[in-house]
Amino acid sequence: MKRRGALPIFPTPLAGCDEVGRGCLAGPVFAAAVVLQSKKNLSRLRDSKLLSEKEREEIAPCIWNDHAVGLSFATVAEIDEINILQASFLAMRRALADLLHRTGLHPAHVVVDGHLPIPGWTGAQTPVVDGDAQVKEISAASIVAKVARDQIMREWAERYPQYDFEKNKGYGSKKHREALQIHGPCPIHRKTFSGVKELLA
Repeated sequence: MKRRGALPIFPTPLAGCDEVGRGCLAGPVFAAAVVLQSKKNLSRLRDSKLLSEKEREEIAPCIWNDHAVGLSFATVAEIDEINILQASFLAMRRALADLLHRTGLHPAHVVVDGHLPIPGWTGAQTPVVDGDAQVKEISAASIVAKVARDQIMREWAERYPQYDFEKNKGYGSKKHREALQIHGPCPIHRKTFSGVKELLA
């Protein structure tokens, strides 16, 4: 595990990997893997949480156009079956596999946001605490995953408008929790999560 100020020079091609949606009450968890292939727009890459929704949606197509990208997710059913941590790792492995499938690139090294390595990934990897703020590859992955997941949640909002998914994206906002109390969970709520499972008892 690497902390701020202690990052080595990693071998290339270097893939950054990050997940989005781990703390949500509803919806899948998404992950992306990105290998930067040009210097275009690198100054705009930072932790997706520090960017506005409009900024993320402007930057994401540039990442897709200029760099090598893999994207995937784990479903709500998988989250409930194997737990959110393992589902996040599953989404990351799938994103790395998608990167290889789309581009033919096999990373020499993977940097992953957080303090845990990806279990089951047989290649070289380094977990980086606050990686989405330190490593451009991870920043790019966080933006791609966030934009993709937000779009899915907006689509679910059309089917389940009572939960305000278009705004909260599945996170436990006050309005979302109030809607859960009134309407109960819908099929995309995570049945094993606190705030949802109590309503199923």
